[in-house]
Amino acid sequence: MSPDGHTHAQTHTHAHAHTHAHRWRLLALLCLAQFMLIADVTVVNVALPAIGSELGLSPSGLTWVVTAYTLFFGSLLLVGGRLAHRFGARRMFLTGLTLFTAASASSGLAAEGGTLIAARSAQGVAAALLSPAAMALVTALFQGPERHRALGVWAAIGGAGAAIGVLLGGVLTDGPGWRWIFYVNLPAGVCALIAVPLLLGPSLRAPGARDARRRPLNVSGSLLLTGTSAGLVYGLTAGSWPWLTGAAAAGGLLVLTQHRTRNPLVPPSLRGRRALLGGSAVMLGAAGLLVAGFYLSSLHIQHTLGGSPLVTGLAFLPVAVAVTAGAHLGSRAVVRLGWRPTGAAAFTLAAAGAAVTSAGGLWTGLVPGFALLALGLGAAFVCATTAALGNVDPDHTGLASGLIGTSHELGAAVGVAALTSGSFTTLTLPALALALSAPLLLPKGHPSPSTTHTLSH
Repeated sequence: MSPDGHTHAQTHTHAHAHTHAHRWRLLALLCLAQFMLIADVTVVNVALPAIGSELGLSPSGLTWVVTAYTLFFGSLLLVGGRLAHRFGARRMFLTGLTLFTAASASSGLAAEGGTLIAARSAQGVAAALLSPAAMALVTALFQGPERHRALGVWAAIGGAGAAIGVLLGGVLTDGPGWRWIFYVNLPAGVCALIAVPLLLGPSLRAPGARDARRRPLNVSGSLLLTGTSAGLVYGLTAGSWPWLTGAAAAGGLLVLTQHRTRNPLVPPSLRGRRALLGGSAVMLGAAGLLVAGFYLSSLHIQHTLGGSPLVTGLAFLPVAVAVTAGAHLGSRAVVRLGWRPTGAAAFTLAAAGAAVTSAGGLWTGLVPGFALLALGLGAAFVCATTAALGNVDPDHTGLASGLIGTSHELGAAVGVAALTSGSFTTLTLPALALALSAPLLLPKGHPSPSTTHTLSH
């Protein structure tokens, strides 16, 4: 009998989880669930004009349809990871998926804007529970070379979800209506809820789960992070200085309490902490630029240029391809040039793309410019991720990945909120500012080729 109450046979099974007979089928189902979470960030952008028209939402209200989801998803992601370790990845996966499916149904049934924003918030909370639990199940199911293959498939879901999300949003909004961008989650959610427990069998022990149960949840830090983010997003959306002041105060209190607590969200003694925080800051900026670009261009194409939702979705496809191409080019560039030159060049390219958008019409200005911006940001994503994970001990990769995910979702929320009343070309100045600050945020040196190969697929 092992110290944690498991027999040696059970421990052997956990150590060799790659022998699970249904591991590849389970990977497909886990990736399907993750795909829904990623697609729901972009799928709604194409439908915003139709949603605003039917529910009578103002521009600031439409902003919250996007940011409510990413805000709660991002600010609670670290908590979701800790809960998955403490209470079991299987249990938290099913809890998060049940809530996400129910919230998707509520979003589709919403009769007024407040109900839709509340349902989108519930989707974000559910996503924060579901995503780290699904990732923990993937790492428990696969070992050795198979784990690298599985993680490569998992990483590819991010790009595929964003790309298919914008096209799916256009097809559904132009066809059965915008409510179907939420209803489409229902069959996928129900399928995974039934099939995953049947195929998985007894719950697997995720790496580090026993140690995680010994560490208390940092409730105050999580609440302050959520409050800071919400205050910032609302203050930027409404142009309210009191809210922005409150967000700054909450952020200052967050920093103070994290220095004094024994269980900080990011331990000061963590090896590679500076690179982790710098990479997370770069990720926040890159995600903010990209999602704000989707938001602004969707409204511009449909309101100003008179394009249909389907045309909008098709216009976004080159952008999705460009993000993927940028990630591949960035993975090569950081190995040859290093993080700092690649980061600076990536954001300079993004700034040039933002400037090009006003040079012509939809296909001669906006789409090529947005694609150029996305090409640069794809490289920036790789730069941020490899820098953040490059020097972190293997035991803390879950924490580091959670912080990167948090930065991505919060960056999306803050980016949309900050640029609600601007035009697409207003992305130029933030991109240039990031190009100048990237060498200060990113570490010196180069990542290993194996790391960038995994992350770019």
